[in-house]
Amino acid sequence: MAMDRATRRKAAVDIFRAGVGSVMPERLMRKVVFLEGNALQINGQAYSLRDDQKVHVFGSGKAAAGMAASLLGVLGERTAGGVIVTGRGAGIELPPLTVVEGSHPVPDEDSVRGAELLINGLAGLDSDDFFIYLLSGGSSALIEKPLAGVRLAEMQETTRLLLAGGVPINQVNMVRKHLSMVKGGRLGRSTAAAGAVLVISDVIDDDLSVIGSGPLYLDRSTFRDCGALLDRLSLRERLPPAVGAVIAAGERGEIPETPKQENPAIRHYLIGSNRTALEGARAKAGDFGLDAYILATSLAGEAREAARVLTAVARNISRAGEPFRPPCCLLFGGETTVTVRGAGRGGRNQELVLAALAELNTDEAIVVLSGGTDGIDGNSTAAGAWADNGLYREAGRLGLSIDDFLDRNDSNGFFRRVGGLLETGPTGTNVMDITLFIIDKEET
Repeated sequence: MAMDRATRRKAAVDIFRAGVGSVMPERLMRKVVFLEGNALQINGQAYSLRDDQKVHVFGSGKAAAGMAASLLGVLGERTAGGVIVTGRGAGIELPPLTVVEGSHPVPDEDSVRGAELLINGLAGLDSDDFFIYLLSGGSSALIEKPLAGVRLAEMQETTRLLLAGGVPINQVNMVRKHLSMVKGGRLGRSTAAAGAVLVISDVIDDDLSVIGSGPLYLDRSTFRDCGALLDRLSLRERLPPAVGAVIAAGERGEIPETPKQENPAIRHYLIGSNRTALEGARAKAGDFGLDAYILATSLAGEAREAARVLTAVARNISRAGEPFRPPCCLLFGGETTVTVRGAGRGGRNQELVLAALAELNTDEAIVVLSGGTDGIDGNSTAAGAWADNGLYREAGRLGLSIDDFLDRNDSNGFFRRVGGLLETGPTGTNVMDITLFIIDKEET
């Protein structure tokens, strides 16, 4: 039996929220960390603590505060102290830990302060100490300490230049690693202690060298890779001179490379990812009687191009019942990009949905939704948006041109006029984006 339009819309939003709920840090941490006497279990690995030994706790990322709150509940008096760097507005105290709120997506002075506290805290540990580091998305901006010769303002300018050019975030971070004292494994080289890093992934393929720019892992990229990227995009000459000088010096071998080997005393554990969220979303779709299919966890490229491809798949299901028969739900994960050409407000998720709406038109009983699991999309306060033929008709009634809003990169402005904004506020987690289509049997 077909749903009515209101039910389809509710289902889409509820499925998204369930996906986000499945990767909330407290939920993930409860599954992987246990302490019984002197035996500390981390994701099935046993660590033996001395009778009087306490565990130092550090972390960075959008989910770091939630992860830390859960970990403190496990460790209790076994917590030695430490530092957590998380996003703006967390407003949380975690005694005995020091909490710093950094900036995202462009680092600021608080990001530098957080990085310095982490460096000093880890450097102050001895070889017989043990620490847990809580790592999640957003760390690349939330903690930053530029190399000597590069000022924070120059790092900020470089970040904005790369983001505005539509450079994929992993390539943005490749450049930032080579300008930083904490990225690309350099933070992990600051300590003599053994440790475990618990990771919530916000990158495609869950590459540990990419998540949070791999502060305690290793880095496979080189200064030469950075130079090749900048040359290919004709960005080298637009960089701040000091940044260009560091990259060039690195290419000549005059600056040490980022670490190419793991620190053997530090182990990484992946505890949550985009797939985890999609599986949570799939389970919720079943509550609405929908067969749900996870078709990708590696959605990437320009948001508009992705929208055209995904919408073509959805329309084929609607019209031909291939490759799946409606009613069904298609689930995609990943992170697209937007090359900004206009001065509007929005983000990759809202732009994807608006571009999909232009393709969907008024024909099918289809709703599309795309949202960031962190609750923040681009330069807007929305997590993303949803749309269907009802919104298409409303835009026509108001005389709004979808193409005009796309040209101005003003997807947020469009959805504020017609409805469809997905507003969750910051969620406290981050595993990239969830994009979904519900394709119903017929319009009702």
